[in-house]
Amino acid sequence: MNGAPQRALLLWCPDWPVLAAEIVDGVPATDPVAVLHANRVVACSERARAEGIRRGLRRREAQGRCPGLTVVDHDPARDARAFEPVVAAVEEVVAGVEVIRPGACATAARGPSRYLGGEEAAAERIVEHVAQSCGVESQVGVADGVFAAGLAARQGRIVPPGGTREFLADLPVEALGRPALADLLRRLGVRTLGDFAALPAGDVLARFGFDGALAHRLAAGRDDRPPAVRQPPADLTVTADHDEPIERVDAAAFAARTLAERLHERLAAYGLACTRLGIEAVTAHGQELHRVWRHDGLLTAAAVADRVRWQLDGWLSGSNGRGGARATRPTAGIVRLRLVPDGVLAQAGLQAGLWGETGAERERAHRALSRVQGILGPEAVVTAVLGGGRSPADQVRLVPWGDERTPGRPGSPPLPDLPPPPGSVPAVPLAPVAGSASVVVPAGGGARRRAGRGRAAPEPPWPGRIPPPAPAVVLPAPLPADVRDAAGEPVVVSARLAVSAAPARLTVGDGRAAEITGWAGPWPVDERWWAPAEARRRARFQVCLADGAALLLAVEGGQWLVEAIYD
Repeated sequence: MNGAPQRALLLWCPDWPVLAAEIVDGVPATDPVAVLHANRVVACSERARAEGIRRGLRRREAQGRCPGLTVVDHDPARDARAFEPVVAAVEEVVAGVEVIRPGACATAARGPSRYLGGEEAAAERIVEHVAQSCGVESQVGVADGVFAAGLAARQGRIVPPGGTREFLADLPVEALGRPALADLLRRLGVRTLGDFAALPAGDVLARFGFDGALAHRLAAGRDDRPPAVRQPPADLTVTADHDEPIERVDAAAFAARTLAERLHERLAAYGLACTRLGIEAVTAHGQELHRVWRHDGLLTAAAVADRVRWQLDGWLSGSNGRGGARATRPTAGIVRLRLVPDGVLAQAGLQAGLWGETGAERERAHRALSRVQGILGPEAVVTAVLGGGRSPADQVRLVPWGDERTPGRPGSPPLPDLPPPPGSVPAVPLAPVAGSASVVVPAGGGARRRAGRGRAAPEPPWPGRIPPPAPAVVLPAPLPADVRDAAGEPVVVSARLAVSAAPARLTVGDGRAAEITGWAGPWPVDERWWAPAEARRRARFQVCLADGAALLLAVEGGQWLVEAIYD
């Protein structure tokens, strides 16, 4: 493959989720209609846009702007099933059609432009044929590469050869379709695709990773498939034969999931990932069906399974198009299903895990933990969530695996390093902590906290919270301790937080006494003083021992306790 991008022709159907809802469910697309996913608008009709509805709005805000709004749940399977007649109509005019997503399909522009009299004539012919066959309005864009052709289709433009970079330069970074990356770029002052394309490719790869490097190629107007794309060896194809013909969509979905996992494991064994997937099916009467799906990234096992399920649903249901056109439905059930990785990439830029391929171990762990929950109950597997609180133990909340990971209390950003209170001896500096912390619960039951990057948004403060660094291990139950001064007398903290003497020796439980080489504190906490029965008053200290250990101590009612251990 040479470095010059190939001319691509892309057909785009505006507001396709709305049209699919009309084709399948009979929802009038001429009314104000909004398609919602995760309580946010992902598509809306033209009349809804006239009422102020926009993508990203929450359901309540959208209904407030348009009280007569018809709300439809997002259903990718429905969109793909309704789009199958459109793809079939395009294939009647041109060959080699690739489905980008429901509502958009692409093909190479070279062939149609030659035998239809040019790119403009080919675009008009395809749009007219789709309108006559399916009753669907569409727009066609032609440019260097599929990504640029998709943006050109939204404007109904044919970008001249070599002019793709200039066409993309003034578009906002949101056109990349990567919200997280676009938000980060805007915060860095990069607002247009031209600004992003001007950055050095090596720096983009180092800062944003493999997906950022692909997005950088798109912004520069180059083909979204790097030169590493190659035809995979034949043994990567996976095939499943079925004795009983598959005629139901649910049975097809199960077969698709199993076959997709096999394909993903086989590709992972070669260090490859799929970018273009061929789906082939053979019916009991010998009829052969074939469709190609294209993706602007790396197809995961779940993404492969979804696309196979959508395609089989479109074949087996044979749904009507908007104009009455019906996709060719197989005359018998499917007896053979084959997945062909038509385009693959080396998984360069993906960090390998400590125990195997990244992603596979995560999915395996998820299946194992879900299986344990099914046997022992949801509370048998829990994860820790960091939140607000004054003590390290209060800041950790255990939630069942799979539940929403929301903190039990509002958090707060790490406090700045504070000088020790008057009269105390500065502690030996501990390991620095930069930014916020994440929480992992080890098998022993304590909570291990590791420093993470980035600072959280400002939250309500927690007076009395100890300053950073945070302890590494929080004990599930505090250990009793004894703290004495150099003369061997117990160290006492008065009601006015006056320390009787500098701590010199520490004894934990029945262990041997250890010398204290540095300390800081006290940090007082006076909780629920308005309810005498629930009132609690404590003071915390950080101490360093001669053997290098660092502990978090608390004194309450004259009793010393060890609450946590520092790394």
